Amino acid sequence: MSAELSPKLSPARLQVMWNRLLAVVEEQGQTLIRAAFSPIVRECGDISAGIFDVNGRMLAQAVTGTPGHINTMAEAVLHLRERFSVQDMKPGDIYMTNDPWLASGHLNDFLLMMPAFKDGKVVGFTSCTSHLVDLGGLGMGPEGSDIYDEGLLIPPCKLVEEGTPNALLMDIIRANSREPIANEGDIYALIACCEAGVNRLVAMMDEFGIDDLDTLGCYVIDTSRKGALEAIAEVPEGVYKNVLRMDGYENELELHATLTVTKDGMHVDFTGTSGCSKKGINVPLNYATAYTVFALRCIVGPDIPNNAGSLEPFTVDGPKGCILNAQRPVPVAMRHTLGQVTPDLVLGCLHQALPDQVPAEGASCMFDLPMRHAPEVAANGGREFAIEPVHNGGTGARPHADGLSATAYPSGVFGSQVEITESVAPVVMWRRELLPDSGGAGKYRGGLGQRIEMTSSNNAPFIVFLSVERLKFPALGRMGGQPGAPGRIRFRDGNDDIPGKGELRVEGDDYLIFDTPGGGGFGDPSERDPKALALDLKRGLVTEAGAKAYGDTSS
Repeated sequence: MSAELSPKLSPARLQVMWNRLLAVVEEQGQTLIRAAFSPIVRECGDISAGIFDVNGRMLAQAVTGTPGHINTMAEAVLHLRERFSVQDMKPGDIYMTNDPWLASGHLNDFLLMMPAFKDGKVVGFTSCTSHLVDLGGLGMGPEGSDIYDEGLLIPPCKLVEEGTPNALLMDIIRANSREPIANEGDIYALIACCEAGVNRLVAMMDEFGIDDLDTLGCYVIDTSRKGALEAIAEVPEGVYKNVLRMDGYENELELHATLTVTKDGMHVDFTGTSGCSKKGINVPLNYATAYTVFALRCIVGPDIPNNAGSLEPFTVDGPKGCILNAQRPVPVAMRHTLGQVTPDLVLGCLHQALPDQVPAEGASCMFDLPMRHAPEVAANGGREFAIEPVHNGGTGARPHADGLSATAYPSGVFGSQVEITESVAPVVMWRRELLPDSGGAGKYRGGLGQRIEMTSSNNAPFIVFLSVERLKFPALGRMGGQPGAPGRIRFRDGNDDIPGKGELRVEGDDYLIFDTPGGGGFGDPSERDPKALALDLKRGLVTEAGAKAYGDTSS
């Protein structure tokens, strides 16, 4: 029965149910955050949560979460839906995988899917993803030579059978981690997230008197697809190209994108992009697609909810074997390093079509700093730990506003708090402050990076796995705006800067300093409002020396 013919399912009633779906998935996501053990989940929000129809089409996603998890989840549920027969599913079953090419791009992300039953039949699915801090192998760093170096790969399987977790699988996960308790707790949090979604979904269906999601799902998807196509129609048709130069690992890299805009959709092609690295900075296409499409949707129809319908007109491809379409079994642990700069790459294309709507480039890649104890510490009975603090640089200036300082775009994760880091790892964070002059000058200033200074708190050495970008090639400005400051890593007593990728040993008496990159400026710096510049000077965001980039400031 169509929505137009049924008084019970009028467009107004369907819209109310759609809004309820959005509330359900947000509660689902908050359940995961509240129950999680690891700081990167409970403090930083490195998650996703969603509701899907019986065919595996995403109907709603939680606002809390990262595009790398949300948009990959939209495809991953389809994979699991095809792998496992609906006829064999039972209430309480939960399926999972961390396969990078099926889930969200690297082993440390667990993706779960749970069928929702009503009156004895499957009516839809809930799904969620979160980051687990350690899965063995060489650890959360770029040093692996293939996927097998990087930890425990779990193919699609049944994690929970009729409400009972798979004890052997849980034993295997614990046995292959340096943080077994945190991992176990996070897995139970993921399970609770799925269960909360199922319970709330079925309760909603009971409340509205519907037995399936067919009509509601079609309404959500058709309405969203129509809205996305209308938004795309406002972008001038054409072919737009952009190239980004990136630091890379063994050598510098080029990322190429060709954006083709038609009335029927937007397609991005990565042809021309550098080939894969021998190290773990390679990006599976599912992850590169997730962030590429997210960036386009930030500009094109940003008010349209994210679901299968609004995602459908946006497609991405690239030659197999390029670093943005990495093929098995290359290492991919730090796939976010380059995957999170694809928004800058594709927005450089879109800027040519919509020059007054696209922000300047930003730091983009998270300055996450996975750390763990040095090998000899464990051998000598010292404190063992594994943690992944997340820090961010500045975003690019917007066409009508300054960039945001020390803010995660495009990942959206919250920066790790000093107190939390110090409570779970033997380190002292001596300084964490905004870095003056790091935002690119412009009519609108780029967001500032930050300075982080840290040491060991117990004089024991520890290991930091570095995989960050924009130490060589800073974020560029637009429309005459200047680039942001590049990032920098060094020891206070050292003479040389430390490369942005690799395994770094920090001795007990070392004093480590990280400067995260700033965002690019937008527009001619001489056109900046003198009052805005004066306020920057007063707040210490721009120094007297830095103010010279804006021209004559004597007035």
